[in-house]
Amino acid sequence: MSVWDDLVGQEPAVETLSRAVHDEAAMTHAWLLTGPPGSGRSNAARAFAAALQCPSGGCGTCRECRTALDGSHADVKVVATEGLSIKVAAMRELIQEAALRPSVGRWRVVIIEDADRLTAFSDAPANALLKALEEPTPRTVWVLCAPSLEDVIITIRSRSRHVRLRTPPVHAVADLLVRRDGVERPMALYAARAAQSHIGLARRLARDEGARRRRHDIVSMTTRIRGVGEAVQAAENLTMIAEEESAAASTERDAAERTRLLETLGADPTARTQPPHIRTQLAALARDQKGRAKRHVRDVIDRSLVDLASVYRDALVMRLGSDVELVNPDAVDTVRAISGVFTAERLLRHLDAIAEARERIHANVSPLLALESMALRLRVPRDLGV
Repeated sequence: MSVWDDLVGQEPAVETLSRAVHDEAAMTHAWLLTGPPGSGRSNAARAFAAALQCPSGGCGTCRECRTALDGSHADVKVVATEGLSIKVAAMRELIQEAALRPSVGRWRVVIIEDADRLTAFSDAPANALLKALEEPTPRTVWVLCAPSLEDVIITIRSRSRHVRLRTPPVHAVADLLVRRDGVERPMALYAARAAQSHIGLARRLARDEGARRRRHDIVSMTTRIRGVGEAVQAAENLTMIAEEESAAASTERDAAERTRLLETLGADPTARTQPPHIRTQLAALARDQKGRAKRHVRDVIDRSLVDLASVYRDALVMRLGSDVELVNPDAVDTVRAISGVFTAERLLRHLDAIAEARERIHANVSPLLALESMALRLRVPRDLGV
């Protein structure tokens, strides 16, 4: 057993990180792990932190490994923002903590899972981190995770060692689901293929029938957008699905967080009104929860657009007569219908439309407006025989 076991298809990255664990000459104070969504950036960062703390360099079974992997190690700090950005105040507090010497471990490790969100609305959080990287604290290691180098400002990139993760093979993700989660092999292969090797999404598809049903609805949507009305309805449906999923995921958690805060402050949860200082704390919590819900809605929409794009990708593969494996073999009739009515050039334009919608939503454009603009460009002939 090893801390690296769940990093499937990442042998070059594992070799680089493992070498640094065992050879301090190969070690540096800042690392930047990049890779496509689902490649395992966060898992790699946690595994690296565990290996650094482990007396054996990453056995996966000792107390140091277990606590580092589950986020409870005293000298491993994991920052995983659930909002749209990482605030400068939070970053400054983190820098102060990172300046302390390790308390029980060999290193103090700070993992920022969403380093691309340091510059979402302001460069201030990234600039604060830059100062810490320019004057590194001995025995402190920063591990930043981002989708690509371009998502992190160049001054931080230049002070970090880059390790790139790749999209793992479908069969490797399926093997992981079978071995780690006990998923049946046929379901594991379906989930890994449908998720396009995104490990987290593959696990969800394999275990959640509702997620599989929603994905099926999104895939079949490609043949139903036949006019302006259907395009507007499709955009509304995508937004509504995301909002409902976000509400379902957050309602109980938000209420529990509010109750815990009131208990911590010594307030009566049943009181109709609260003192001013408690109302201030509750308002701050509500703002954080609203930001988290907004991000979750956008994340669900983005995931839906990736599923939507996979149909046009498959149609392009079929149109060109390529022997590349389809992402949606279970929806081959839909793929064949789309392939039959659009040229390769038009299919590429459809993929561009989806990519533009994702970029606009990421840039804080109203999701509904971005989706309506996209859907109007994805219309199919009214006489499509599906």
